[in-house]
Amino acid sequence: VDVLKVTALPLLKKFGVDGESLEIKINRRGMPPKGGGEILFACPVRKVLQPIHFTDPGKIKRIRGTAYPFFVSLVNQMHRTENLSASPDSQYVPMRGTVCVLRRRLAGSTSWLITSPGFGMCLTAETINGTILSAELASNPQGQGTAVLPEELGQNCAKLLLEEVYRGGCVDSTNQSLALLLMTLGQRDVSKVLLGPLSPYTIEFLRHLRSFFQIMFKIETKTPEEEHMGGEKVLMTCVGIGFSNLSKTIR
Repeated sequence: VDVLKVTALPLLKKFGVDGESLEIKINRRGMPPKGGGEILFACPVRKVLQPIHFTDPGKIKRIRGTAYPFFVSLVNQMHRTENLSASPDSQYVPMRGTVCVLRRRLAGSTSWLITSPGFGMCLTAETINGTILSAELASNPQGQGTAVLPEELGQNCAKLLLEEVYRGGCVDSTNQSLALLLMTLGQRDVSKVLLGPLSPYTIEFLRHLRSFFQIMFKIETKTPEEEHMGGEKVLMTCVGIGFSNLSKTIR
């Protein structure tokens, strides 16, 4: 939910879905297997989606993150945060004050009745052009898999963020399919977005878009030499189907 809050909502705004009523509010957190989380999602109604031209990701200006413990020692949480500060991220972001991780404890006096112990972390890298790349990890559910140390989880999450930075593009791998869907449903105009290497989920999603909307994307490969950074990129181009929201309020 932290990744969706910091990456998907800004992406929706680029397509014209914005306003004060667009929000994801975390009322209560939960961890598997018991869960127990509670989230409020609110989104304004828009008749049409705007086409976008999002092809320049820009340079990274800051790294932010959220680390949350559930009924584990706060000392471990501090160790994980210190480990993140000494992670490879800091070597590539030399500016002071650009790397920050917030620590959040479970709120609510009765939350322990319905959730499980554990911990997790969400990291984001923001660029000067509004691109937000993300990575997240959480501990294994209680009684499942091998126990993970907080320091190890923090280091692995930092490596995942570096992998996203290397992949690059204007949208991270988590939100590639969301961007392509919104481009498909947009007005009958050209939309372009620069993505990193397509994930297996995105490749299958493109097949679904072709089956449901009979739309084909133009895919142009951009080599690292052309983009001067990271891995191979793809420029995705399409003309929207002109979908309009015809729903009306029933009184």
